[in-house]
This record gives sequence, structure tokens and C-alpha cells, in this order.
Amino acid sequence: MKKNKIYPKWFIIAPLILYAVFFLLPSLLGVWYSFTDWNVRSKGVINFVGINNYIEIFTSNKNYSAGIINTLKFTLISNVVKLIPALFLAILLKEKLKGKNFYRTIFYLPSILPFLVIGLIFKSILNFNDGLLNSALEFLHLDFMKQKWLSDLAVVWKSIYGVDAWRGIGYVMTIFLAGLNAIPSSYYEAASIDGANFFHKLRFITLPMLTGSITINLVFGLTYGLKVFDIVYVLTNGGPGHATEVLTTYSYQVYANGSYGLATALNTILFLITTVLGVLIVTYMSKQEVGE
Repeated sequence: MKKNKIYPKWFIIAPLILYAVFFLLPSLLGVWYSFTDWNVRSKGVINFVGINNYIEIFTSNKNYSAGIINTLKFTLISNVVKLIPALFLAILLKEKLKGKNFYRTIFYLPSILPFLVIGLIFKSILNFNDGLLNSALEFLHLDFMKQKWLSDLAVVWKSIYGVDAWRGIGYVMTIFLAGLNAIPSSYYEAASIDGANFFHKLRFITLPMLTGSITINLVFGLTYGLKVFDIVYVLTNGGPGHATEVLTTYSYQVYANGSYGLATALNTILFLITTVLGVLIVTYMSKQEVGE
């Protein structure tokens, strides 16, 4: 087969049709339904109501806007608590360390577990009355550190961030490792000769050369954070009260109640936020990339 073979332009038609049928068309239909009163009682009669669903989202007393804020907050903080530790773990496990492949595997394993399983495991561990964590603290005579990890407003989000970080740091670390392995060792050798320390190398070599990996992790983290559902739903079901509700849990509840038009409006908002932030991140990070 010739390496430079150019395939006919019509080869792209089939992928475009599949993309239009399975992504573009459903997305457009969803946007249209978000402007209707489609619900479980419609019985085939769906009326156009304009932006009424969006007005309800931002003005009703059901805290939908708080769900948007919680979603954005989770996306930001969950990325920070994973990216920074994952980067330093990747740097550490790239060095000549005995058993580093074993450690890489251990850190990566949680990321392949189903979200539902992780949520159920940690819901048991963080249970106030007989959970493993509080039982261990009690055994160590550290009763003052016991908390209502999943029902106290002061710590519930910290618990969610902690569980999410436990699951995701290894995955982020793996992407950073791939980026680190692509950096020529000669750069570090030359920097050492010039007297550069660890932080100089990190600032002037590692981070600029890792821009591609950082971009990938940010985009993956963005899409995951904005669509988070499983961990929040299993750990707290949006509680206590509605303190940990996010867009996806609200959308799930609204759809389950039969307000399909309102649910698609929530999903449309999520889609728009994801698209806008994704484009901004990719555009900004692409300008920061450096070549070898």
C-alpha cells in the first residue's frame, strides 16, 4: 500500500451521514424540544413555548441555577485536585524507581472501576454510624475527627472531591507519563549542566513541553466534570437537601417526573457550557504549545 495514497473525497460521505444521524440530528431535536412543553401528559400534542423552560430554570424556586453553579464548581475543583497530584506522581514514577511499574498499576486501577461500584463502596466506607473510616478513627481513639461525611454541609463536598480524586488521579497521571516520555532527556541534561534545579526544569522544560498532555487532561476533565452524575447520585443523591445537586441529577429528576421539555432545556444548557468552555480551553492551550 502506498503511504501517500489519497482516497477519493466521497469516502467522507458515509462518516458524515453517520455523524449527522447519530449526533447532529438528535442534538438539534433536543434543542427544539427544549422550547416546548413536552411532558408525560402531552399525548402526542407538543406546543412551542419559547424560552419559558429556560426562564423557569433561572427563576424558579427549585434551585436549578444552584445546580449549574455546583456543576461548574465541581468541574473546577475536581480538575485541580487531580491535575496537580497526578503531575507530580507522573514525574516521580518516571524516574528510576524500584517497582515503579507496580506503583503505576496500583494508581491506575481505580480508574477502570465502574462509577457505580466506586460510589457504593465509598458510601459504605463513609457511613457515619458503622462506616470503615469512622470505625478506624474510633479504634485509634481519634473520635474528635469523626464526621458525617455524606450528610454534613461542611464536609460533604470534600468527601465527593476525595472519592473522585481517588478514582481519577491514576488516569490523569498516565496521560502525563505519556507526555513526559516524549520529552528528550537531552533537554534535562543540558539544563543540569547549566545548574538548573528541579523547579527550573519544571517551569522551563516540563510544563511547556507537557502542554499537549495538559490540554487533553483539561478537556477530558471538563467534559467529565460537567457531566458528573454517578458518584454524586450514589454518594448523596443530591443531598443533604439539595446541597450537592448538579445539572445531571436535576435533569434526571425532572425527566423522571415527566417534564421532558424542561429536562432537555437543562441538557441543552449543559451542552452549551461544555462546548463553549471546551473551545476556549483548546484555543488557549493550543497557543501555548511549543515544539521540540
